[in-house]
Order: sequence, then C-alpha cells, then structure tokens
Amino acid sequence: MTSNFPLVSVIIPAYNAEAFIERTLQSVLSQTYKNIEVLVVDDGSRDRTAEIVKSFAQQDIRVTLFQQKNAGVAAARNLAIEKSMGEYIAPIDADDIWYPQKLEKQVQCMLEADLSVGLVYAWSTFIDEEDVIIGEYNSDCYLIFPHLEGEVYPAMLYTNFLINASSPLIRRACFEKIGGYNCKFKEQDAQGCEDWDIYLRIAEHYQFRVVPEFLIGYRQISESMSRNCRSMAKSYNLMMADARQRRPEIPTYIYNWSASNFCMFLLDRSIGCGDFSTSLAWIYKAIKLDYALLLQGNMYRIFIICLLSIFTKLVTPLIWSESYSWWQLKEKIKPSHKVAFKQVTTVSELQKKMDKPPQFSSKIYERIKYQRWLRMVQFGEKLSHSSGFELNPLSF
Repeated sequence: MTSNFPLVSVIIPAYNAEAFIERTLQSVLSQTYKNIEVLVVDDGSRDRTAEIVKSFAQQDIRVTLFQQKNAGVAAARNLAIEKSMGEYIAPIDADDIWYPQKLEKQVQCMLEADLSVGLVYAWSTFIDEEDVIIGEYNSDCYLIFPHLEGEVYPAMLYTNFLINASSPLIRRACFEKIGGYNCKFKEQDAQGCEDWDIYLRIAEHYQFRVVPEFLIGYRQISESMSRNCRSMAKSYNLMMADARQRRPEIPTYIYNWSASNFCMFLLDRSIGCGDFSTSLAWIYKAIKLDYALLLQGNMYRIFIICLLSIFTKLVTPLIWSESYSWWQLKEKIKPSHKVAFKQVTTVSELQKKMDKPPQFSSKIYERIKYQRWLRMVQFGEKLSHSSGFELNPLSF
C-alpha cells in the first residue's frame, strides 16, 4: 500500500488501558494497509497508558497522542476526529485488536462503492485477555445478520448487528453531515451505546456495506464498560428516545422488540456479574415487551437458575463462612479433578463454518426471530423507496 491510497485516520480513545493498549497499537500498525495515521486520546488515565503510547509515537511517526481530562469515550473520539486528516475514520477501542487485512479489505470495499455508502463493517471474533478466540457464536449474529447491506436503519434499530465500536470504516463525510459521537450520554451517567447511536444516525442518511470476514478481535473482560448494566440501560433509553423523535413513522412494536432484545443482553451481563436479583428484573422487562419469549424454553431454565442462586446465597452462610450462588456452589462441591476448559477456535475455522449452508433452528421462538429479522430487512428496502410504507405487526 502506498500514499496514493486514501488516508485512513485510526482513532483510539483510551482510559486506564495499559493492560491492552500495546497489543491494540501493534495490531493497528501491523495492518497491510499502510497509509494511516493513528490518533490516541488519553482520556484522563491514571496508569501508564500515555507512557506506552508515547513510546510507540517515538518509533512510528504515524502515531500521535492527545491528552484530555476525563470526559468520556464520545468526547475522546470526537477530539480524535477533529484532529484527524483522513478521508476515512476507523475507530478501535483500546482493548480490541484488528487482524492484518482489516483496513485493506474495508478500504477496497469503500473504493468500489459509490458515495451513498457511508460505512463498511466486518465480522468480529470474541477474544479473551490473551487474545485467544473463545466462545460459541450465536446464530442470530452469524447466520442471520452478517451479510446485511444497503438500507439498514430498521435493522439497526432492532439490534446493533455491528456488535462493537471497532468494526466500521466510516466515510468522513458522515461526520460532517450528522455531527460526532453523542457526549450527552456521559453528562447523564449513561455511557455504553455511543457506537450504536452513531451507527443509527449514519444509517438514516447512508448505506452500509460488509466485508464478510472475521477481521476484528472484540475483547471480553469483566471490567469493561459494557458490563455496567445500569449505565448501558440509561444510554439505550436516551438513544431510542432520540430515535423515536427523529423517525416517528417507525412502528412502536419495532422499538419494543429492540428493547426486549436489549433486556436479554443486559440479562446475560447481569448473570455474568453474579447479580441474580437484577437478572430477574431483566427477565420480567424482556417478556413484558415481547411475550414471544414465553415460547423460548431457555427462559425458564434461566429463571430457575436465578431463583436457585438467590436462595443458595441466603442459605450457604449457614454452612460455610461465605455465601455462594448456585453456580459457585456447584463449583465448590464438584470433584476437584474436573477442570473446565475454554472452548477455543481460530479465525480460519470460524470462516469455514460461515462458508457452510446455515442450519436454521426448528424451534418456534428462533423461527419467529428469523422471520422478524427478514421483515426488518424488507422494511429497510421499502423505506428507501416509499416514506409511507407501514408493516402489519400481525404478519410477524
């Protein structure tokens, strides 16, 4: 890649990121696409983040460090965009990584598109603290969502199918038209949906394209902001209230389905944090918004596990000196020779799975979700041709 290719501005907001910022920068600077500038904004870190970035800047002139008092991820990204010079903006969080051809393939996709395309995304793997790819991939994300292109606004309302903030390559003109990331979330202690919000606003005016390959490593760590359920819920509500005001023609039930999906996301986070009382609240809210969840057998299993966990936390102090949830209790009393191993895989293995014909579930609830997703896609196509199109909720 030479300087004849468009300049890509990589923007990295960093707050207390010393544990991962080095690997993030290495993945960026190792890209096969070389015509980049890397703008890191240290958002008031109290660790060695700035020191590590400065060491990179001394070795590679493409890296620049900016520092500000802690103002939140949106303000940090906006500062980086303001200082940037690139035709395209490529955000990446300070704990994620890119695989080598991420920018090259996205830039090529953008160059082959016309100016109606404002964003190109790619697929993400889930990685642990050691960059190892972990976990199974939900069919919702990797059999139904991944190939979506064109008019995606209704689908983006339904769910953030880009999954994270490190996936897109965004045309600079998008920010000139819609403005930057929303700093009001931070002011109202409501961080977590800044990336989803910007995708929604871009989707109102531009088409999306996808590079159908796993090019991003999305890190899963318990201390990340996405684990703060209360802040994320508030952020989501503010984002959707703004969306409703801008696009009142979108049917209410689409917002309800979206909110129910998000409650299920927060349910998963709450269980992961061991907050089973709050998990029960998310179950109630999700079902209240979408009664179709009552057809999902796993909901009853989760409900029972939450109740058992709350009960065992109350009872176990009578037996041991500490309280344990149901899951913790099973770990305590099971034979010590049984060791749990993480399920790991590789990018190439994931890609091979995607090349196979999808095997759709025969379960009623999964089929309902799939039909809804198809309707979201159709709704986007209709909206691009007629502002008066309306969906019949009974057809779902």
